[in-house]
Amino acid sequence: MAGHSQFKNIMYRKGAQDKKRSKMFSKLAREITAAAKIGIPDIAMNPRLRSAVLAARAQNMPKDNIERAIKKSQEAGGADYVEVRYEGFGPGGVGVIVEALTDNRNRTAGEVRSIFTKYGGNLGETGAVSFGFKRVGEIEYPLPAGSAEAMLEVAIEAGADDCETDSEAHWLTASVEAYHEVAAALEAKLGPAKSASIVWQPQNTVDVDEEKGEKILKLIDALEDSDDVQAVYANFEMSGEVMEKLSA
Repeated sequence: MAGHSQFKNIMYRKGAQDKKRSKMFSKLAREITAAAKIGIPDIAMNPRLRSAVLAARAQNMPKDNIERAIKKSQEAGGADYVEVRYEGFGPGGVGVIVEALTDNRNRTAGEVRSIFTKYGGNLGETGAVSFGFKRVGEIEYPLPAGSAEAMLEVAIEAGADDCETDSEAHWLTASVEAYHEVAAALEAKLGPAKSASIVWQPQNTVDVDEEKGEKILKLIDALEDSDDVQAVYANFEMSGEVMEKLSA
C-alpha cells in the first residue's frame, strides 16, 4: 500500500510486521462481518462481501479467519457497524479521505477530529475533498508477474481500464462495476493478486516538501492506527529524494 505514482493513493503504515499484520487482519475481519450483516452472508449474492473477501484473500488472511468473520455477522447481540466517511485537509492543503466502520459514531468522529487537529490538519464537511477523487477498483501484482507490456496486455484482455508499473509492483485499475469480473479474470490468468480493493484515487496531486511530507505521514499513521479506521487516502506526492530521507 505504498505510493507508487501520482495515480496511486499514498497509504503509510508503521510498526513491526506482526503488529501490522494483526491490525490489518482485524480491520479486514470487521469489514467482512459488516458486509455480511448489512447484506446477506453469501459471497455469490453480496457484492460488498465478495469484495471484502477478495481483499482478505489477497492479503493471505487464513480461510478460517474469513469464515469466522462471516459467521460472526449472524451471531445474536453482535455489534452493528455503520460505514462512515470523513474528509479533511492535512498540512499543505493535502486532501484526506478517511473510511471507518464503527458501532459508535460519536466516539469515532471525536477521535478522527482530534487526530486531524493534533497533526496540523482540519476536518471538513462531507464532499469537501472527495470531488477530487475517483472511486475505482485497484489490483496489485508483484513485478515478477510479467513485464510492463505483458501486464498491460493482460489488463486490457481482462477488462481493466489501465495498468501502471513502477519499481515496486504492477497496479491495475478497473471501474467499480467491472472490478469483480476483472479481478477474477486476472486471478485465472496470473494467480492470486498481492492486494485488491476498491479505493479512492486522486485525480490531481499536491507536491509536498520534506517538512510537510513528514507531518502528513504522521497524520495518516495516527489515523490508520485507530481501530475504527479502515483506510486512509491522500492526494499528495513526494519526490524520490524526499521519500528516501523520510524512510531513512
